[in-house]
Amino acid sequence: MIGYSITPQEERIEVLQSLMPEVFDEGKIDWEKLKATLGENINFSNERYVLNWAGKSDAFRAMQQPSSATLVPCREESVDFDNTQNIFIEGENMEVLKVLQKSYFGKIKMIYIDPPYNTGNDSFIYPDKFAETKEEYMRRVGDKDEEGYMNRDRIFRKNSKENGQYHSNWLNMMMPRLYLAKSLLREDGAIFVSIDDNEVHNLRLLMNEIFGEENFVAQVIWEQGRKSMAAQVAVNHEYCLIYCKNKIENIAFDRIHSNRNWQVRKQGLEQIYQAYESLKLQHGDDCEKIEHGLKKFFAGLSDDNPAKAHNHYRRVDPFLGIYHPDNISQGTGLGGRFDIIHPITNKPCKVPTGGWRFAESKLPDLLANHRIVFGKDETTVPCLKRYLKETEYEVYPSVFYKDGRGASKRIESLLNGKYFDYPKDEDIIKTFISLVTSYPSAEDIILDFFAGSGTTAHAVMQLNKEDGGNRKYICVQLPELCSEKSEAYNAGYRTIAEISKERIRRAGVKIQADMEAEQTGQNGQLAFENEMHVNKPDFGFKVFKLADSNFKQWREIKGSNKEEWKQQLFDFLDPLAENATVDNMVYELLLKNGRDLNSTIEHKAGYYTVNGGELILMLESAIQETVDAVLSEHPQKVIALDRLFEGNDQLKTNTVLQMRDGGVEFKTI
Repeated sequence: MIGYSITPQEERIEVLQSLMPEVFDEGKIDWEKLKATLGENINFSNERYVLNWAGKSDAFRAMQQPSSATLVPCREESVDFDNTQNIFIEGENMEVLKVLQKSYFGKIKMIYIDPPYNTGNDSFIYPDKFAETKEEYMRRVGDKDEEGYMNRDRIFRKNSKENGQYHSNWLNMMMPRLYLAKSLLREDGAIFVSIDDNEVHNLRLLMNEIFGEENFVAQVIWEQGRKSMAAQVAVNHEYCLIYCKNKIENIAFDRIHSNRNWQVRKQGLEQIYQAYESLKLQHGDDCEKIEHGLKKFFAGLSDDNPAKAHNHYRRVDPFLGIYHPDNISQGTGLGGRFDIIHPITNKPCKVPTGGWRFAESKLPDLLANHRIVFGKDETTVPCLKRYLKETEYEVYPSVFYKDGRGASKRIESLLNGKYFDYPKDEDIIKTFISLVTSYPSAEDIILDFFAGSGTTAHAVMQLNKEDGGNRKYICVQLPELCSEKSEAYNAGYRTIAEISKERIRRAGVKIQADMEAEQTGQNGQLAFENEMHVNKPDFGFKVFKLADSNFKQWREIKGSNKEEWKQQLFDFLDPLAENATVDNMVYELLLKNGRDLNSTIEHKAGYYTVNGGELILMLESAIQETVDAVLSEHPQKVIALDRLFEGNDQLKTNTVLQMRDGGVEFKTI
């Protein structure tokens, strides 16, 4: 109950809103719209077709501020850290996306995200305090409780529908992240974003602005089958918006690689093939009896059986099996008009009204390969054979059905508890991934920076198991605190990130066990006994956590306080931060020099080599023997801690000269 009476002003605004809702924007009167609605002849300021909202320019500035943060390895939470190429990052995703820019610019094949839907009950980070400094923002984002976990109350802000900038806050959260994500995509890459009715209209306009309307692929509708108690219409669907970074490049890449991108295998085929094989065992090469059996098989299927949709494939031949006779006529009416001789009557067959749909030069091949179906005599127009084996794939539909409750049950079974509400379905994400990575030999990277329960990682591993692929994932999840009243908290999970990591661990174990069981069933021997014939997917993942830099950051001091400037100069005599470690410095310097997190790192006597000497880091020793060893590696670039040369200016000078003579880029920190 509200303890205050409504004011006359509020009462009038309510009446006006009921009469003219079109003049309101996020609960406030748009005066230009009101004047236009009342018939006044006005010119809208800066009139053009554009999506605009409160705080947009400030959100741009927040996006453009560089990040000094880094990612630190967490080996104890990882699985097979030294061998895996999968990555899980804990941290605020906008900062993580900034940190990844240099190392992963233009390297990501596909992005899938399931962001907050802005239902009115969501709590998420949005840069609404644009007046604060970068340091203040980082402190707010980095706040932790006594146990070291992110402090939810300080980071998350509930975006209630009563909020005066309800839609603007959501757009301010989404826009910078989508811009940063776009720069990580390959030119032939694509992004998939799940959403529902609350923001689908704004998201479509926002993505048109960021990715370009010309790169829009589809707005896919997922009918979930969940029942709703809505007073008017039961909404049981959500959407996925799909955009390419460059649609022309995406299509061209697919053509070059002759793959099945944007296609899915038709459902129900295995049932048809099983029926066909069974009929062949019964009737041998008697095509007429097999065809009669197929007709009965299709007739016995229920209307909702997916195999029923292919009941026109009921003819067979001894060459490629099941087919259906397809139209041979050219639809435009401009087809060829030449003789096709009937094999029995030796007379020219009737030419279809539109002419033949193929050139006369192709006729010998079609006849030699038994691709034409003839009638009883020349008076019947022949047909072309469409074999089921050759038409197994079709373009992905824009509307599909899958019960949304199955994913919840599967993750509950995997984790032995209901720890996550409304997880995304790994089968659907697996299908989305296959739409743009149908050539499994490529080592494509899949990014999800709203990782949630870890569905994308699960889907990547499952798809790799099914088609022998080498896809890798990068998942980013904020360590959002679990409610103390939740079943997850009672089970020992303190953050959503912990649930996500455990789900990925258990999914990897389960998929591996499934592979072993299948392999054992196929050859009657222990699974992976002969590794040469089994492509074992990567079930591990490296864990990294967003952290402050290992190096002190120069602060902008307001005013002319000489003592403060003096103190900062004194502090920078040693640029290393208090909590800096060598292992953490290696990964920070690796990232900030454009090398990815799966770079090969080798620790040698006093220095680290990255990617076989491509980059060398001198972080432990700077004696002549170390310098000589480094030079013998013929590196492209060397970075050394300046303090290692302390008290030996001659060695530093000689090192600079030796590096220059060897054509090596040399920098000190």
